[in-house]
Amino acid sequence: MPQTRRGRNGIRGIAAAGLALVIAATACTGAGEVDESGGADLDVAPGVTEDSVVIGAHHPLTGPAAPGYLAVSQGAAAVFEYVNAQGGVNGREIDYRAEDDAYDPSTTIDVTRELVIDDEIFAMMGGLGTPTHSGVIDYLNDEGVPDVFPSSGALAWNNTEEHPLTYGWQTDYTKEAKVQGEYIAENFSGESVGYLYQNDDVGEDSQAGLDQYLAEDVVAREHYESEVSDLSSQMAELDRAGADVVVCSCIPSFTALGMLEAARIGYDPQWVVSSIGGDTVTLQGLLEEFTQDTDVEGTPADAFLEDTLITSYMPRVEDEDDEWAQFFVAIYDEYGEGDQVTNTHAFGMTQAVMFAQVLMSAGEDLTRQALIDALEGQEWQGPGHVPFSSSDGDHGGHEGVYVVQYQGDSEIEMVQDPRVTDREGGAIEEPEGFDRLLPEEMEFHD
Repeated sequence: MPQTRRGRNGIRGIAAAGLALVIAATACTGAGEVDESGGADLDVAPGVTEDSVVIGAHHPLTGPAAPGYLAVSQGAAAVFEYVNAQGGVNGREIDYRAEDDAYDPSTTIDVTRELVIDDEIFAMMGGLGTPTHSGVIDYLNDEGVPDVFPSSGALAWNNTEEHPLTYGWQTDYTKEAKVQGEYIAENFSGESVGYLYQNDDVGEDSQAGLDQYLAEDVVAREHYESEVSDLSSQMAELDRAGADVVVCSCIPSFTALGMLEAARIGYDPQWVVSSIGGDTVTLQGLLEEFTQDTDVEGTPADAFLEDTLITSYMPRVEDEDDEWAQFFVAIYDEYGEGDQVTNTHAFGMTQAVMFAQVLMSAGEDLTRQALIDALEGQEWQGPGHVPFSSSDGDHGGHEGVYVVQYQGDSEIEMVQDPRVTDREGGAIEEPEGFDRLLPEEMEFHD
């Protein structure tokens, strides 16, 4: 429950005016009643008082996904502390409660029920993981809890008929994979391709996009289970099949494990990594940890990562010229946990910035219906490099990706500008009429 702990006065010299928040507020409370039609009543405001609003999340704070994703909730908490230090949104501090589900779907169900019933959260923000969040999406919608920005690119988050209260966040796996597929087809023509993917919607949705461009070039499709950390058989098969390019639709731990195992057997493919596993700062730490007491102990992390291609849609902390990256580094230095800021932190920070903006737009008379109206009432722009959709009928979130290549020494190069597309067979295009906002242009008050 991150509150302002040390009486901080904000980030000096960085978007202070643009990110100042309104102090005035009105009280608004309520309980989760059900209307006569049988649907959940949204004209209520559980978790809302005169001076606070309770927001919930489920995250892997422990378990197999924690090394890659613990930073998401830490980043969001740092932004919310910054927001609270400025007086909160419309005078209300954000009481952010990220509960540990250890990336275990059964635990996700338990902690989500506790958040809804015991904590009476106003909304769920950034619940993390495809297999985990899939188990609670029906419950949240049935209970009338706005399910905002799940931390996953599954297509399920953009189903407005079945889950009208769920609003996607990250570029969905199929759109991202389409861009990857076209890029590989154009830049690695004639080379054999192998897939390494998580055995759930991550893998299924990613293959649906990749296969639109690469189906005839694929020589191996290898999956992993998130609870089994041995990738020796998968990497051996990719090597045996002669995959020159390996597309890794993997969480960070398994991206690192795959690279390490490939190096151990002398296999050196071109790695193409999706945004969910492409945080190079996190990967460096994982590779350094995983190489201990192995045949490749002492090999620098950059030796595994060099020339890796990564798709992204948000600012990256390696980019010292990006104003959002600078802003996030400054916030985390002031309000973070004292560790090195990563792109995974930036993921959670971007979510928190946009959620606070939506919360402000919902107004002082805060209800769940007001939040939904705000989400669908305007074209949202934030730190991301691509357009964002949360309109009536399209809850898809970010609409595309760009491609970077890791150059070593913590440097990246953008090798393809942002592209947007659909899930199906539509064209992959440069976004038109999209102006990315900068920190000093963001406003959370009228």
